[in-house]
Amino acid sequence: MAVSYDRLFHLMIDKKISNTQLKDMAGVSANIITRLKRNEYVSLESIEKICFALNCEVGEVLYFIPDNIKEN
Repeated sequence: MAVSYDRLFHLMIDKKISNTQLKDMAGVSANIITRLKRNEYVSLESIEKICFALNCEVGEVLYFIPDNIKEN
């Protein structure tokens, strides 16, 4: 199952927050921001920091994409 952080970036646009501002507000590294942009694994600890900084719930930041099941 893959994860998408598109909701986070839409939220950031709505709140007019840049990547650098989010990094500073949440106390995460630039590497974490890059991993979010690439929809790569980010620890729950980092997600918690981001949610706390943005005063939002996890569902407002990410969602899961089910794996496609190929039929033979």
